[in-house]
Amino acid sequence: MRKIFLASSSPRRQELLSKLNLPFEVVPSNYEEDMTKEIPPDRLVRLLARGKARSAANRLSSGIVIAADTFVVLGNKFLGKPKSVLEAKKMLQMISGKIVKIITGLVLIDLDKRKEICDVDTAEVKIKKLSSPEISNYIKTKEPMDKAGAFAVQGVGAALIEWSRGDYHGILGLPLFKLAKNLRKLGIKVL
Repeated sequence: MRKIFLASSSPRRQELLSKLNLPFEVVPSNYEEDMTKEIPPDRLVRLLARGKARSAANRLSSGIVIAADTFVVLGNKFLGKPKSVLEAKKMLQMISGKIVKIITGLVLIDLDKRKEICDVDTAEVKIKKLSSPEISNYIKTKEPMDKAGAFAVQGVGAALIEWSRGDYHGILGLPLFKLAKNLRKLGIKVL
């Protein structure tokens, strides 16, 4: 079996990748993300995922490197992780009653075959109309503070989600269906 490397120190991405029952090692990327580039979200997310993958690949000589980057987008506005309670409150007020897009860039680099695969997964999440007390109570859980868009679909924030459409794992940060499909293209048997 060829070695697989995950270019992420995210515990969530590590947990998601482990669901495919493939052995892998973590090689954190030291790529500095530049969110100031004014390009469409699907191109930017690919660019950032590629930067992460290449950063990790530069330290390896063989195997397959996997990297991903995920954005929450409302209209054409990127919603990152809130830097303060006030910013979390504003973000939650902004997305209240709206549909947000979750866009994940996925890059696989096969160092042996010198092949790179870039893919993008897009999902949608409908946030229920939130009352001021609901926003305050949710912020008190501290969950919004380290989540893009100030909500977590897999945590207490699940109570804020009316519906979602798309790969649930993509919403969490690693679209497993597209990852498995692309691993097969590189000769890695999944199932």
